[in-house]
Amino acid sequence: MSVIPQRRIGRDGPLTGVLSLGSWHTYDRMDFREAVNLVRTAVDSGITLFDVGVYGFPGATAVYTDVLFSAMVRAAGIRREDYLLSAKLWLEGYPEYGLREQLDNALFRAGVEHADLVVLGDLRRDDTDLHQLVLDLNELREAGLIGQWGVNNWSATTIQALHDFAAAENVPGPAIAQLKYSVARRSIPDGEPYKKVFGELGVTLQSSDIFEGGVLLGKNSGARQVGRDPGDIRERIAASAPELAKIATELGATPAQLCLAFTLTHPANTTTLFGATSTEQLKDNLGAVDLVERVGAAELRELVEPHWADKDIVDPEGP
Repeated sequence: MSVIPQRRIGRDGPLTGVLSLGSWHTYDRMDFREAVNLVRTAVDSGITLFDVGVYGFPGATAVYTDVLFSAMVRAAGIRREDYLLSAKLWLEGYPEYGLREQLDNALFRAGVEHADLVVLGDLRRDDTDLHQLVLDLNELREAGLIGQWGVNNWSATTIQALHDFAAAENVPGPAIAQLKYSVARRSIPDGEPYKKVFGELGVTLQSSDIFEGGVLLGKNSGARQVGRDPGDIRERIAASAPELAKIATELGATPAQLCLAFTLTHPANTTTLFGATSTEQLKDNLGAVDLVERVGAAELRELVEPHWADKDIVDPEGP
């Protein structure tokens, strides 16, 4: 089995595979033995970063995808040093609900003692003290509980502010930005504001929501949970699925491989996050790496250019 290429998280973080595996309610829906085989195959293929978030809140329906991940890793015989764990931290209740309390719960559920990366969820409150947030994250780092940290769908201006506060305190700033990035949603990661974030600040990209919850693959009938829809363009995205499937067929690829391969062409992309519910699906998705090599980044981007759905609709600055 060939191993996928590795890229670095941020300027000085660890190397990780150009593909990473997410668990947004995914493992809850799988046969346990198949899930164990999935994670074993992923690691053997060079996928080393696993996004394992706690997505349940008090009063919400209980979910166990992160708890299952802990059992899957043990059953697969995977050592802690053989993979990187990315945890989510949420700011809706911050600072009253502190980061340490959240992280302790996340680590307990995942059965680990530290997270190699934590990603802050969407910034929904205007009164969040970004300076204190940077200091709180550094406390977690100095305690050995986290390695690096990043943000999920934050504006380029806010990332600059985080970087400036960190530089003033002589502590590490954000290393990675997890952004919606796909053949349909490109305006923010491809825009001018983020070019500075990627270039001058040394922040790298983790592409996420690359299949639009299956909509880009023509597989979501509305039953599956999908992320937010900036620009209200989801119907337009759904309409492009047949043409994308045609392009993929002409390239001797699957639609999933085409969507994955596109994200790998971004120069700042460290890793692309996706979910899989079977080992067969995972192996098929790994073919995206070969597709980029066969076709070339420039040609791939040109082929899918007409399906850039949020062009001139979504502000490149970000949320």
